[in-house]
Amino acid sequence: MSRDARWKALLDLLVERGRLDVEEAAADLSVSAATIRRDFDQLAEQQMLVRTRGGAVVHGVSYELPLRYKTARHASEKQRIGKAVAELVAPGEAVGLTGGTTTTEVARALAVRTDLTSGTPALTIVTNALNIANELAVRPQFKIVLTGGVARPQSYELVGPLADGVLSQITVDVAVLGVVAFDATHGAAAHDEAEAAINRLLCERAERVVVAADSSKLGQRAFARICSAESVTTLVTDTAVAPETVRRFEDAGLRVVAV
Repeated sequence: MSRDARWKALLDLLVERGRLDVEEAAADLSVSAATIRRDFDQLAEQQMLVRTRGGAVVHGVSYELPLRYKTARHASEKQRIGKAVAELVAPGEAVGLTGGTTTTEVARALAVRTDLTSGTPALTIVTNALNIANELAVRPQFKIVLTGGVARPQSYELVGPLADGVLSQITVDVAVLGVVAFDATHGAAAHDEAEAAINRLLCERAERVVVAADSSKLGQRAFARICSAESVTTLVTDTAVAPETVRRFEDAGLRVVAV
């Protein structure tokens, strides 16, 4: 197992359990305790966990994994969701994409749609996510509009007043939100208030709003509110979503698509 794969596995376990001890982690990953101690020390130096005597705990209540360590979580579900969201977009539309692993899959699905291989432009993509802009910029049929702002290393998203300035001057047909939590009562939310503010502004500039979220995000709450559930047109999630959760969102006026 490579170091990056081992670190991702450790961080996933830490998020799931809240704390890990060295021996437990070594047994789970089939490596030596010395390797785990070294990993914990290096991750603590990067402020991705807090070192304790004999183990580690999560960094804080708003703990957030950097994007590169989240890409493999619920990967197949996110790919299905990405494809389903991409199918909701019509040729020629202006599409707003926030950052995140699921919205990245939406961008990838849009890039391979055969009916979007030509156009003037085939799509206009507005995003504050550096990785999404990087992936789509090589598609000459897409017009890519990247907001300004300050980059957050956890999510590759641009935030702040420079991003506000661009978004306040445009409108989009559909805004696609990646979220860390979405609840029928409390709405869509992010860990970071600056990201939430940009996402909220994008929603306000959109004719319709689609939340792309795997079922593990549903019924959850997070620190920074993006928008109410009633502001969302469609929720696209996976088939593991509970029927009761679907009913609550439908009662709030959303169309729910489970794939």
